[in-house]
Amino acid sequence: MTTDINYTSLAIFIFFFLLVTVMGFVAARWRKPETLAHIDEWGLGGRNFGTWITWFLVGGDFYTAYTVIAVPALVYTVGAYGFFALPYTIVVYPFVFMVMPVLWRKAKDFGYVTAGDVVHGQYGSRALELAVAITGVIATMPYIALQLVGMAAVLKALGLHGELPLAIAFIVLALYTYSAGLRAPALIAFVKDIMIYIAVIAAIAVIPAKLGGYANVFAAADADFKAKGAGSLLLAGNQYVAYATLALGSALAAFMYPHTLTGIFAAKSGNTIRKNAVLLPAYTLLLGLLALLGYMGHAAKLHVDSANEVVPALFQTLFPSWFTGFAFSAIAIGALVPAAVMSIGAANLFTRNFWKAYVDPAVDPAGEAKVAKVTSLVVKVGALLVIIFLPTQFALDLQLLGGIWILQTLPALVFGLYTRWFRAPGLLAGWFVGFFGGTWIVWMNGLKPLHAISFGGASFTVYTGILALVVNIVVAVVVNAVTPASATARASN
Repeated sequence: MTTDINYTSLAIFIFFFLLVTVMGFVAARWRKPETLAHIDEWGLGGRNFGTWITWFLVGGDFYTAYTVIAVPALVYTVGAYGFFALPYTIVVYPFVFMVMPVLWRKAKDFGYVTAGDVVHGQYGSRALELAVAITGVIATMPYIALQLVGMAAVLKALGLHGELPLAIAFIVLALYTYSAGLRAPALIAFVKDIMIYIAVIAAIAVIPAKLGGYANVFAAADADFKAKGAGSLLLAGNQYVAYATLALGSALAAFMYPHTLTGIFAAKSGNTIRKNAVLLPAYTLLLGLLALLGYMGHAAKLHVDSANEVVPALFQTLFPSWFTGFAFSAIAIGALVPAAVMSIGAANLFTRNFWKAYVDPAVDPAGEAKVAKVTSLVVKVGALLVIIFLPTQFALDLQLLGGIWILQTLPALVFGLYTRWFRAPGLLAGWFVGFFGGTWIVWMNGLKPLHAISFGGASFTVYTGILALVVNIVVAVVVNAVTPASATARASN
C-alpha cells in the first residue's frame, strides 16, 4: 500500500472533512430548541427525530469507519465466516419492530434517557441499574477506540503518519459534539451514509471489471485460501451453528449498545421506529457488497502489512486520486458520526445512572447537561489515549468482550417490558454469571469469541455471547423462582 502523500487525494479529503466540521457546529442551530442545557435536548435531540433522520442515525451506525475497514479485512483473512455481519438487520428485524417501540414508549412516558433509567424504573433496583450502566460504558469505550483504528488506517494511506492528525480530527469532533450534542452526528450522518454508498457502489462496479470479473475474483480468493490452508469461500458443515449464533448474538448486541438506544430514544414516535425496522434491511445490501472487497483484495494481489489495509490499498491501486480522496474522507467521516453518538450514549449513562444516582441526586436539568457534555469529552480523550499508548490488539480484544458484555443486559432491559414476573435479584444474578462467565470462557479460549460444546454425542461451536446469555436467563429464572416475591420492592411504573 502506498503511504506517500498524494496531494490530490489529501485535498479532497480535507475539503470533505472541513465540510462536516462546519455542519457539526451549524447543527447547534439546526432545529434549535429554546436551550441545549437539558439532557433531553443535548443528548437525545429533543426526542423529535423523524423517520429519515433516525434511519441515517441508527442504521448508519452499522457503517462505522471500523466496519468499512474490518469487515472486508475479515473476509480477506477467513473468507465466508466474515459474512456473519451480513444477516444483522434481517435477523434483528422482528426484534426491532416489536420491542423497540415498546421501549421507546416507556422512555418517552417516564422521561428515561438511558437503559439504566429503564431498568431502575422497572425494578426499583440501584444495583441492577448500576450493573447495566457500567456494562454500557465499558462496552462502548473500546468501540469508540476502534473508530480511531479505522481512521488511522485511512490517514496512513494518505501519508499522514503519527498521532497528531488523529488527535486533531478527534479534538474537532469533541468540540462540535460538546456544542451541538446529538444534533451534530444526526446532521452529518446524511452526508456520511451517502458518501459511503457512493464509494462502495463504485467499488463493486469498477474493481471487479478491472480484475477480470467476479468469476476471477472468487477464483483468486479460493486459490489463496487453499494455498495458505486457512479460510474458504463457503462455510464448512461444522461451521453453520457457529455462523448462525455469531450472527444472532451480534445482531441482538448491536441494539443493546448505548449509542443504538440513544438513537431509538431520540425518535419522534414508535411508528418512526417501526418504519426504520422496515427500512433497515437496505443497509444489509450495502454490507454484503462491502464485504466482497475482501475477496477482491486477493484478486488484486495486494501487498499489505495488515488486513486492515486492504480497503485503502484497493482504492489507491484501482481508482484515480480524486476518488480515492473522496472514499477515504467517507471512511473517516464514518468514524466521526458513530464515535460522537457512542460518546453521547456513554455520557448519558454516566450522568443519569452514576452522577445523579450517587453524587448529586438534586442536580437540575442544566447541571445534567453540563455533566454529560464534560463526560463526552472525557470518553473521547480516553479512547484516543488507548489508541495512542496501548497496542491496537488491546482495543480489538476489549471490543470482542464488549459485544458479549452488552448482550448480558438484554434480559434486564427487555423482559420487564412484557412481564412483571422477573425481579431484580434474579436478573442481577443472571447478569453476573453471564458477564463474568462469558469473560472467563473467552479468556480460556485465547480471546476467541467461539466455544466448542458437546450435546447428545455431537460437538458444536457456539458464539460465546449467546452461550453466556442462555446461562444468564437460566440463572435469572431459577433465582427468581426461589426468591420470595417480597424480597425486593418493584417500582410502580
